[in-house]
Amino acid sequence: MTSAGTIEVEALRKVFHQTGTGEAVVAIERLDFVVAQGEIVAIVGQTGCGKSTFLNLLIGLDRPTDGRIAIGGRAPYDEFDHFRGVLAAVFQQDRLLPWRTAIDNVRLPLELLGQQPSDQVERARAWLDRLGLARFEQAYPHELSGGMRQRVALARAFVIEPALLLADEAFGHLDEVTARQIRGQFFDMVRDEKKTAILVTHQLEEAIETGDRLLVFGRPATVLADLRLEAWKPDELADLRARIQATLQDNRTDPKLTRSGETPR
Repeated sequence: MTSAGTIEVEALRKVFHQTGTGEAVVAIERLDFVVAQGEIVAIVGQTGCGKSTFLNLLIGLDRPTDGRIAIGGRAPYDEFDHFRGVLAAVFQQDRLLPWRTAIDNVRLPLELLGQQPSDQVERARAWLDRLGLARFEQAYPHELSGGMRQRVALARAFVIEPALLLADEAFGHLDEVTARQIRGQFFDMVRDEKKTAILVTHQLEEAIETGDRLLVFGRPATVLADLRLEAWKPDELADLRARIQATLQDNRTDPKLTRSGETPR
């Protein structure tokens, strides 16, 4: 049986048709990869390369044109309701409800899942405390800084104990110091909780900081490189950055990006 946090992507393609002209626009050309349970994978690519389209397919907001995408063996679009409580996402905008306090925002997914009110409060309080916000549980979003709001959004994602966590440009709008701190908290919690995580970003440094695996998307989306970052020594990272940047600019694969045990794409 496939683990709930395993993602399988096979010959995935997505084509949109422009309203009026009917012209076909290819957002995803072909994607083939597997993300194992417990992996942290960063996806990096230029603006407009299909990263957000891929996330929409993964979340189940849209159906593939061709190919297959599955989480735990189930298709997100076809079995959308199954993924309530299985998948959680954090976005660039925190999407907190302004009329609810921090703790009420965090417990909202548990409320929607029908959990007992006492359990909702207990679990929401525990996650706020873990993220250093115990003193702010009764604060409203407008009373919190941008970094604090994003921590509330993280608590809201983790509180349902999902098998899979998605972060879509979730830290890019913060100043670098705050972004690094919250990004580190996110990765630490993912590892502590043994979750699968996908980080989508256009920032190469942020992608490399995952320390695990990096997928480089071409335009339209296809995998130009699939890297195990542990295969690259610290003194090789400057060369790695330069090669990835050249790969993105040229929109073609670089065989030298692969290492032993990696499969060229």
